[in-house]
Amino acid sequence: MALEAKNIYFRYGKKLPWIMEDMDFKIEEGERVAVFAPSGYGKTTLAMLLAGYLKPEKGEILLDGKPLPPKGVCPVQMIFQHPEKAVNPRWKLRKILEEGGIPDISLLDAFGIESAWLDRYPAELSGGELQRFCIARALLIGAKYIICDEISTMLDTITQAQIWNVVLEEAKKKNTGVIAITHNKYLAQRISTRIVELQADDI
Repeated sequence: MALEAKNIYFRYGKKLPWIMEDMDFKIEEGERVAVFAPSGYGKTTLAMLLAGYLKPEKGEILLDGKPLPPKGVCPVQMIFQHPEKAVNPRWKLRKILEEGGIPDISLLDAFGIESAWLDRYPAELSGGELQRFCIARALLIGAKYIICDEISTMLDTITQAQIWNVVLEEAKKKNTGVIAITHNKYLAQRISTRIVELQADDI
């Protein structure tokens, strides 16, 4: 089951320049791919297209040769750089987590998520704590692919390593494809089996 972008054209307005022109991208199930480029090269735009948050003006986003499902839990999950934008601030964390199924307590433990957090609102956690929660949630709902958009930039170096170790270990167990969006080439080399480097010609 491959996730692919075929002949993608995208811009944020009819009169604005193209962000992407005739772009192709493909990742196989279980593969780990880092999308590397400086800021402003369209990394997050590509991620949002692959996850279905944006629609291309031309071209297709396909999962196993078919469009992403319009309803239900999407098999492609995106973890955002700013986790506070990815959760309902009026819901407690337990409700947010159970929206995708019954939590696996062992996975929560692996991410250092305390059970007491589940009875709190998102605003009651630090940015790093909430990010760990959002990563665990994406892995718990059985996604075929997870897209990690600079997910560890707000964490210290030791915590970054711990988080990525758990992400990659869980992805390997479940044969989940991982797309890591990053401007950190060292991180890209450490966590991926393949690096896609966006060039100025791609945007």
